[in-house]
Amino acid sequence: MEVAEGGRVSTLKKIIPFKNNRSKTHFAYLSKMRFLITLLFIFGLSFSAFSQSEKIAQNYFDQGEFEKAKSVYEKLYQKSNGSLNFLQGLVKSLQELEQYEEAEKYLIDFSKRNTIYPNLLVEIGYNYQLQDQQEKAEEYYQQAIDKIDKIPNYAYTVGRAFQNYNLLDEAAITYEKGLEKQPNPNFIIQLARIYGEQGKLEEMFGTYLDLIKQKPEYFYAVNRNFSEYITEDSANEANQVLRKLLLKRIQQEPDLFYNQMLSWLFTQQQECKKAFIQEKAIYQRSPDKNLRKITELAEIANDNGEPETAKEILNYTIETAAVESQRLKAYELLFEIQIEHSVTSEEKEAIDARFQEVFQQYGKQRNTLGLQLQYAKFLAFEKNENEAAKTILRNALEERINRFEEARTKMVLADILVLEEQFNQALIYYSQVQNLVQNNELAQEATFKVAKTSYYKGDFKWAQTQLKVLKSATSQLIANDALQLNLLISDNSLEDSTQTALKYFARADLYTFQNKNEKALAMLDTILLQHKGEKIEDEALLRKAQLFEELGEYEKAEENYRQIIQYYAQDILADDAYYYLAELYRTKLDQPEKAKENYEQIIFNFADSIFFVESRKKYRILRGDQLE
Repeated sequence: MEVAEGGRVSTLKKIIPFKNNRSKTHFAYLSKMRFLITLLFIFGLSFSAFSQSEKIAQNYFDQGEFEKAKSVYEKLYQKSNGSLNFLQGLVKSLQELEQYEEAEKYLIDFSKRNTIYPNLLVEIGYNYQLQDQQEKAEEYYQQAIDKIDKIPNYAYTVGRAFQNYNLLDEAAITYEKGLEKQPNPNFIIQLARIYGEQGKLEEMFGTYLDLIKQKPEYFYAVNRNFSEYITEDSANEANQVLRKLLLKRIQQEPDLFYNQMLSWLFTQQQECKKAFIQEKAIYQRSPDKNLRKITELAEIANDNGEPETAKEILNYTIETAAVESQRLKAYELLFEIQIEHSVTSEEKEAIDARFQEVFQQYGKQRNTLGLQLQYAKFLAFEKNENEAAKTILRNALEERINRFEEARTKMVLADILVLEEQFNQALIYYSQVQNLVQNNELAQEATFKVAKTSYYKGDFKWAQTQLKVLKSATSQLIANDALQLNLLISDNSLEDSTQTALKYFARADLYTFQNKNEKALAMLDTILLQHKGEKIEDEALLRKAQLFEELGEYEKAEENYRQIIQYYAQDILADDAYYYLAELYRTKLDQPEKAKENYEQIIFNFADSIFFVESRKKYRILRGDQLE
């Protein structure tokens, strides 16, 4: 027993010291962690205190209380053991107090202890310049520039220091010297900006062109800088300088890059015919034979109101394209433009005949599905041949197509059913589209069309349920349209519990969708007659104005826009009326002065309008400003 007991005691003695060692180690670890946490806490408090004090100092400075700002910055500088940021705040405060000698003392002391800040030589020089000691200032400026001989990377910090004080000549010399020692895209961009600020437009554009030519990936970054000078006006000085420079370079060095830039310039000036000449030259000399840019140019031309140029471009694409898919895409765009601008029955018959020629050549299989959908819409919406249109779509659905193609086909079929006012059947097809391509933009479009169809049939509650889903739609256009329709329903459901006027309005919108514009106008007139003074009146006037524009009756459109401005100047659609009226004067009636007057109304009275930015831009173009 004793032996056993002794053995147990012996074993316990071996275990107990082990536990004690572990406890000591654990305690030491905890002590270290507490120490570190305490340090971090103190550092956090210290950083927070510095940050708060810096805000106080900056606030004093901004309010012109320079003595107080100096006092706070001085304490921060001393406590931080010489922070460059606090030094600069202190020096600026001293300079505002005209205590230049003290400012110099701080700057020289810091620069002696920190030789890696050559920009401080610029600060010292500027301190002398404030005292009208120009010779002394230039001495320090030169010292800063000389530092670049040894370390070219200093060019950026020194150059930026000069730029901060608008010393553009010195900044330009700095970056030029830096580029001599070491090629650097950042130096080039800064140098080009300085040339622009100096008004040296040719040097600026030349510098940017050299950069893009060497490094094409910089095009989009540089393009933003180009846009500060280039406008839609071809007579603008910067536009003329760039055009002449590009033509000169094309003569000296026939590089496709310069043709591309010239095409870009003509496109900005909305001179698509001239841009097309350049794009043809590029295509003919380019080894990859890609027609994508030319096709995009056709779309831009049509959007800019140059349908004939767009047609010319697309016909060239059809004749030139080596790939069938490119030709078919061009045909789709061409038919879209022709349909958009067709008025007479003869023009529509000519389009129909052209469709038949294309189908004769390429067939009606999966490869021409886009054209078949387009033709079906044309038959239904332009020629009232609904049954023929639906037959094409049902035949297409029997082909071996993927779910996205099926969704697109069913969407068109549903649109035609809405045209025929077969709303319930249309809703079934829209729902099928939603299920086929869930989470896709096409599904969101189908959801909006479900809402619009419900709106047409007077089911406003269900329409709003669908519209609320689209608040977060990935397509901004769909989200905006959904918001606008939701507001229309909400705003015109409060006063009228029977929603009679809103039902009339929905019917007018359906007539517009069905291309029954005269019926739509008559229905809007009914609203204006029977619901005078109600909230929906300005909406009816706006719809009428837009319909008259589509019909080419511009004076009637003008009259309706003016009525909104006269009677509803304080309501939500006032800025819409001013903007659309300005556009009417600018694009259709050729009355730029009246356009300016209406843009001006938005600029000065509707700063929160969605049309504000565009109005300001167009106003300044009409006034002849150089955009910045």
